[in-house]
Amino acid sequence: MALRVLDMALRRQLAAQVVRCPQIGSVASVHTLDKIGKREIVGYGWNGTACYYDRADYPMPAVRFREPTNEINNLRQKEKGDWKKMSIDEKKALYRASFCQTFAEIQAPTGEFKQHFGVGLLFTAMAIWVAIFMNLFVYDEMPVTFDEEHKKAQLKRMIDLEMNPVTGLASKWDYQNNRWK
Repeated sequence: MALRVLDMALRRQLAAQVVRCPQIGSVASVHTLDKIGKREIVGYGWNGTACYYDRADYPMPAVRFREPTNEINNLRQKEKGDWKKMSIDEKKALYRASFCQTFAEIQAPTGEFKQHFGVGLLFTAMAIWVAIFMNLFVYDEMPVTFDEEHKKAQLKRMIDLEMNPVTGLASKWDYQNNRWK
């Protein structure tokens, strides 16, 4: 029993000091701990790295949002007691020490779609101008084969040669009555 308690204590202490890296499955480098500063590692995180990111689909970041100060440490000690003795402002301060945004703030619309829509319209306008430019200055006149009489002659030739008689154009022509079926 004593070994189990000691083992659990050692595991907790090791988990607080070591960050697991999912890419290699081993201990992450020391610079990860430098990036988070004195913030506590409180869980595994989104993908096993010690990073903070507000996500509605994974609401448990690996590290706390803010580094602990004397005020926050005092609130954490008070938190261990009766929560009814804590004021609303103290509870909010504790929440803001661990998280940057609430769920309502995370899911609130940002209006970013307007920027994407504007950029899409800008590219559409540029494409229209390029098409107009190409038609005016780059492309030559249409070939003579695009005239109506040439199209009719081409259609007659395709019917005479019985091109694609099973499912194509020739399958829709009645060769005995010389008209469309």
